[in-house]
Amino acid sequence: MASLQTTVTPVGTPLGVEIPDAPPPHKHPYQLVDPSPWPLTTALSAGVMLYGIIAFAHYNVHWVLGLGILGLLASMFVWFRDIVRESRTPGLHTPIVRLSLRYGMSLFIASEVMFFVAFFWAYFHFALYPDHVAGEAAPAVWPPPGVVTFDAFGLPFLNTMILLLSGCTVTWAHHAMLEGDRRGVLQGLGLTVLLGLSFSFFQFWEYSEAPFAFTGGVYPSTFFLATGFHGFHVIVGTIFLAVCWFRARAGQFTPTRHFGFEAAAWYWHFVDVVWLFLFVCIYVFGSGEVAAH
Repeated sequence: MASLQTTVTPVGTPLGVEIPDAPPPHKHPYQLVDPSPWPLTTALSAGVMLYGIIAFAHYNVHWVLGLGILGLLASMFVWFRDIVRESRTPGLHTPIVRLSLRYGMSLFIASEVMFFVAFFWAYFHFALYPDHVAGEAAPAVWPPPGVVTFDAFGLPFLNTMILLLSGCTVTWAHHAMLEGDRRGVLQGLGLTVLLGLSFSFFQFWEYSEAPFAFTGGVYPSTFFLATGFHGFHVIVGTIFLAVCWFRARAGQFTPTRHFGFEAAAWYWHFVDVVWLFLFVCIYVFGSGEVAAH
């Protein structure tokens, strides 16, 4: 695999140099990747991590889980590094390959949508039919009697405004990318990353003041699973966009070839939309007795 050395250029300069659509090295327009050990190391690390979760849950052994997570992160880093190098090598990412990458990202986001559909299904199963709550002796209501909820227009509303603003800044960065405005790309991406970090901080603060615990019944369980996994997606999206910021700073994006950034922007808009549903369905629709401040 050919490697491409990139250098950091001043912020005021245009985006990176266009990679010409050179003829592919094969007699077809598809990319045949070089043999790589990273799929194997990723699978092995994921297996170690899964075993580590079991060891941690049943035997309170921590180091196996830590080893699996470190191995998985290291494998992802070197694997993604090779993919970035391939994208910068003339002749490898042909138009049909770039199209397949878009299909792949679209299907990945579709699978993530169904992931959250499961959480919403669980939540509304009990919210619309509260008599299904096992062992409930009090009248069937939602939230269950005794559950104190968050004020929807406190920290949750602030986080909603933060994510909506971040959707604007990442769109600004995308527009700047199409216009070849490198400074605008860096500013828009930088603000989006800061807003993503702010969201995670305020969500952590919210959890630290939660009036209920994860083991406090069906309402806390569905609440923390849905909002917690969304928070994890925000962290992943923030890292995704931060990597794009460094790539844009290194001149690896051009107005016509920047799918890495496009994929990050798609993912971030997906995260925004999911949060809007969470805010309306869980914080507003599922509100009950509000905790005192």
